[in-house]
Amino acid sequence: MTEKKKTTIVLFSGDYDKAMAAYIIANGAAAYDHEVTIFHTFWGLNALRKDEVIPVKKGFMEKMFGKLMPRGADKMGLSKMNFAGFGPKMIKDIMKKHNAIPLPQLIEMAHEQDVKLVACTMTMDLLGLKEEELLDNIEYAGVAAYLADAEEGNVNLFI
Repeated sequence: MTEKKKTTIVLFSGDYDKAMAAYIIANGAAAYDHEVTIFHTFWGLNALRKDEVIPVKKGFMEKMFGKLMPRGADKMGLSKMNFAGFGPKMIKDIMKKHNAIPLPQLIEMAHEQDVKLVACTMTMDLLGLKEEELLDNIEYAGVAAYLADAEEGNVNLFI
């Protein structure tokens, strides 16, 4: 029996298009029977944020980070041509015309394919994000856990 191939992705970017690329690759790898891990760190954690405001106790700086960062995958900006928020609307309209799957549905699809979605606990602490503010059914770990997955990875990407 052949050993299952492994793909790991570090999602560092908080850009809609880059997160979308990470999730397209992850879903494709899962469809090819890879064991897939996406390790969300720094701005990539925004893809895992819930859309709604979750009341949690925070200090001043933590509250500021929470207000300044996009709340959820659908609110993330583009890496290029953001045009003060009009860019994401334009790209989503184009995606709809071409029947491309939007980022929130790609994240759901990853869940359905058992892609391991991991939130970096160190970054959560730095940015003041609490588990209640992130999607359900994800994992929480530090860099050592990611490195353990990546060490066995056939494909390791940093996006």
